[in-house]
Amino acid sequence: MSDHHDHHDEHHDHGHHRHHDHGHSHEHRPTGLKHRLGHLLTPHSHETADKLDSALESSARGMRALWVSLAALGATAVAQAVVVVMSGSVALLGDTVHNAADALTAVPLGIAFVLGRRAATRRFTYGYGRAEDLAGMAIVLTIAASAAFAAWAAVERLLDPRPVAHIPAVAVAALVGFAGNEWVARYRIRVGREIGSAALVADGLHARTDGFTSLAVLLGAGGSALGWQLADPLVGLAITAAIALVLRDAAREVFRRVMDAVDPELVDRAEGALREVPGVREVGELRLRWIGHRLRAEVAVVVDGEATVRMAHAIAVEAEHALLHAVPRLTAALVHADPAPAPGEADPHLALAHHATH
Repeated sequence: MSDHHDHHDEHHDHGHHRHHDHGHSHEHRPTGLKHRLGHLLTPHSHETADKLDSALESSARGMRALWVSLAALGATAVAQAVVVVMSGSVALLGDTVHNAADALTAVPLGIAFVLGRRAATRRFTYGYGRAEDLAGMAIVLTIAASAAFAAWAAVERLLDPRPVAHIPAVAVAALVGFAGNEWVARYRIRVGREIGSAALVADGLHARTDGFTSLAVLLGAGGSALGWQLADPLVGLAITAAIALVLRDAAREVFRRVMDAVDPELVDRAEGALREVPGVREVGELRLRWIGHRLRAEVAVVVDGEATVRMAHAIAVEAEHALLHAVPRLTAALVHADPAPAPGEADPHLALAHHATH
């Protein structure tokens, strides 16, 4: 059984709970319109977001990040397009198309955030949070395509050098492209880390690669102004290598999320919190997994073998409560209470041994 908790205040107000064996289920609702507007409009620090953002608010912040970055990148692409028409620069045209494509990566992420808000069903019992991981994979593939395109363009220009016209305008447009992409990258990465969205972080890294591409246009234009036509393609190859490094980081982050990897520090924090709960003698198997940008936990704790069912249940409830306070972005925990074995007593799980897989 799993218990779903939404955090709206660091001090939980426990009202009526639905109790089943080793867990309970309750939700905390915002207290009014002022509370909702405050969370909607007020930026939060990393630590505050870790403790206070609810699942729905996290999705809303992700959607806001997508809309804001889409507008910023769209404006950047339009500004560059104007210079493309004036200068006829093929390199800047490629950078403009690249920025427009990056803005469109907001589409799969937006769909993922919308899906993530849907309630769990009897078929999708964990909900639709995994859609974010699929979006992250799509973004990683987009970064890979960007690296391939940058490499192809650089090699093609290396084999067929051409002068760059209207260099000052191209340089200004390249700076605009870099500034726009870097701002969007920082914004996406910050919000993605605050709400725990690997896909949004990967999208921010993708925007950063586009900023590198804009710098390549700028440096290449500078080399062309000095009469060195090979400057543009050589810088393009160097930027391709930088994009490959960003691709590695983004792919590693998304791969770990798909494989249910978590920061070991979170496991240590969870174990430490459980050991502080009165009545918990030992902490058994502990598992954490991401469902989109939300964490779920499953843990077995050892309690006094003479404890009544009600006593064991109360300890499990307190253990879950401790986890929800200690682990950032944890929204649900399943706590199983095992009795401490008496001397000479057989393992109570022995009947399950033949179901174990190796």
